Amino acid sequence: MDGKDLQTLLEVLIARWENEVVELKRAGDGYSTDDIGKYFSALSNEANLRDQDRAWLVFGVDNKTRKVVGTDYRPEPGRLQSLKMQMAEATEPSVTLRNIHELAHPDGRVLLLEIPAAMNSLLRGRRRVRTSS
Repeated sequence: MDGKDLQTLLEVLIARWENEVVELKRAGDGYSTDDIGKYFSALSNEANLRDQDRAWLVFGVDNKTRKVVGTDYRPEPGRLQSLKMQMAEATEPSVTLRNIHELAHPDGRVLLLEIPAAMNSLLRGRRRVRTSS
């Protein structure tokens, strides 16, 4: 996806706000890998249950105001991409992020973590699904 496609996708995801297959987070550099894994597992399972081929975990957007605030989560490309390996190692069967898209938005850097729908995605032996709040 190019920058224009990513910008359009971000606008659509923000307009839909959070639902069972979209989660918006500010996510600073110290954001917990364990928390990402929990969202990964839940979003992946929900995408499968809802016949969607993917789910999205978006960093750099305030989940209350829906405003782009930017993120400094893993600013180094190699460190950012290593998240894929970490997710693969933490899931059974081994599943990882389909892609990590980086958007240079005027209001700050946004990461769109593309999560594939996966049946039986477990995080350390625990199946997770989203619940409405």
